[in-house]
Amino acid sequence: SFRISSKSFYQVNPIQTRVLYEQALACCGLSGDEQVLDLYCGVGTISMFLARHAAKVTGIEIVPDAVRNAKENAARNAFDNLEFICSDAAAYADRLAAEGNKPDVICVDPPRKGCAKSVLEDIARMAPQRIVYVSCDPGTLARDLRILDELGYETVSIQPVDMFPQTRGVEVVCLLSKLKTYKHIDVELEMDELDLTAAESKATYAEIK
Repeated sequence: SFRISSKSFYQVNPIQTRVLYEQALACCGLSGDEQVLDLYCGVGTISMFLARHAAKVTGIEIVPDAVRNAKENAARNAFDNLEFICSDAAAYADRLAAEGNKPDVICVDPPRKGCAKSVLEDIARMAPQRIVYVSCDPGTLARDLRILDELGYETVSIQPVDMFPQTRGVEVVCLLSKLKTYKHIDVELEMDELDLTAAESKATYAEIK
């Protein structure tokens, strides 16, 4: 049960909204002990879905009316492990990263323009084990996934949700996982190292081993 003010964002398809949020919850893989950061949280609907299964959820939203609604909604639904902060997502993510905060899971549901590169860099600096990215624009999503890949996060799954039937619009829920550095190493070879001498080219398999 929640309130939505006229200036606050909410999905237009309530049936598929539940499907979307349940998919986001599944991707978070919560066990009840996690600290979760929900960027671009709006009136707190996704945050509330997650808070039932996490130790604490902190929602960040820049629209004051939405934050006011989110706090009212947390109280209305008797959540005591929810915190909502009115702040620009980029500024708050930068502050948390600088302070060394390390949430277990970060969920982002940005506007159509996607996330600023600085936000993605700050998310990577906080080093969550999982990032759940909810997107309404496949183009900006692809751009941001490429950036996150360069920052050490592998895209594990991509699930479209048909939020706008009979249109080209689609919502997508992506799960990204932090690469295990002990399993991944970068090897750099110079071209001259690839030139084989006559002896090397005739080496047996045992000699190569």
